[in-house]
Amino acid sequence: MMSTETTPQLHYIPYETFLADVRAVATQIEESAWTPDFVVGVGRGGLVPAVYISHQLDIPMLSVDHSSKEVDFADELLRKVAAKSAAGIRLLFVDDINDSGGTIDYIRQILAENGSDTGNLRFAVVISNSRSKVAVDYWAAKIDRAEDKRWFVFPWEAVETRQALVEAARAVPERLA
Repeated sequence: MMSTETTPQLHYIPYETFLADVRAVATQIEESAWTPDFVVGVGRGGLVPAVYISHQLDIPMLSVDHSSKEVDFADELLRKVAAKSAAGIRLLFVDDINDSGGTIDYIRQILAENGSDTGNLRFAVVISNSRSKVAVDYWAAKIDRAEDKRWFVFPWEAVETRQALVEAARAVPERLA
């Protein structure tokens, strides 16, 4: 386990790289045999990539804020989108990174508990960890967290102070050790 005294390796993703990555994800979706009716941005990190993908695909966007940890806030919204999926509406969930898989696993669990049709669901991320406990359908870059210990800083996070970024990384030492 990583000591909280260790400074994580912050890896700032340039805007141009981010833009190329979301275009790559959108292209994968366009080339697949599956077209979503809505893009669903997963807050907080997935909102920006979802907006870009929504614009690129010309598909309307919804959002679910899972990151706030407000009790039942995301769950209420997930129940609503589960009903859409059960009614035949296709939903593409977008997040920034599939690291441990915890967020995507949680979303899938809530959707399943509320009658969602899994055939109407897909998940896309900018970066996917090959060792994640869940798989995603679309991604721009794949990493192996056992070897790649960088803490990814997306363009919209670059406005945070270095100290805030380091503290965020230290909060999940298992991803960095």
